[in-house]
Amino acid sequence: MSEDQSAERPGVGVPARGLRAVVGEEFSFAEAVGGVRGVVESTAPGLVFVVVYVVTRALTPALATALVVAVGAVLVRLVQRTPVTQALSGVLGVGIGVAWAWWTGRAQDYFAGGLLANLGYLVAMVGSIAARWPAVGVVVALLRGEDMAWRTDPGRAAERRRFRWATWVMAAVFALRLAVQVPLYLAGEGAVAALGTAKLAMGLPLFAVALWLTWRLVATPGARAARPGPPPHPQP
Repeated sequence: MSEDQSAERPGVGVPARGLRAVVGEEFSFAEAVGGVRGVVESTAPGLVFVVVYVVTRALTPALATALVVAVGAVLVRLVQRTPVTQALSGVLGVGIGVAWAWWTGRAQDYFAGGLLANLGYLVAMVGSIAARWPAVGVVVALLRGEDMAWRTDPGRAAERRRFRWATWVMAAVFALRLAVQVPLYLAGEGAVAALGTAKLAMGLPLFAVALWLTWRLVATPGARAARPGPPPHPQP
């Protein structure tokens, strides 16, 4: 197995990427956000949009440049024959922002889709806790290839609490983003630079911290001990 392949599998001694990082035996902030390349691909379109708009005060060049940067990241990955999932998700997000801002003619609407996404995630996190299906627990169980027995097993009450706390951590990230960015969005075009800066600062860096806290909650020795292991082999 190559290093790239093992990096995609949690629990094999190599830091995992994205949400898989929460079930790995090790945690790396760099790997959790996709490495330097992942950071560049995620932040470059928004950064370019803000810079071009602030310099030119023209919406069309800012939107076009951001879209070119996002599409360029995908093309580079295709040429290099590397996975394009992260770059494609970036193009989707940038495309929504570009279309929205182009339609309304307001620069701040480039960020509107992201704000709505954060609102949706916040509602989903809080709703899952209220329904006693904490979202982090569901995701972790799926990544581990387990069933949902953790929800009702009397011996796994501590694990359920950890999943609830981890889900609250994620909810706090989305709530904090909205608390800071919505007022800047409502301030209009004069706050586009501040809004873009806040979005970048509260994007991958804040998400990486949330992943680390989640990993600390769900990958502790106590949590591992609470999970049932494979049945023992019968003795001959």
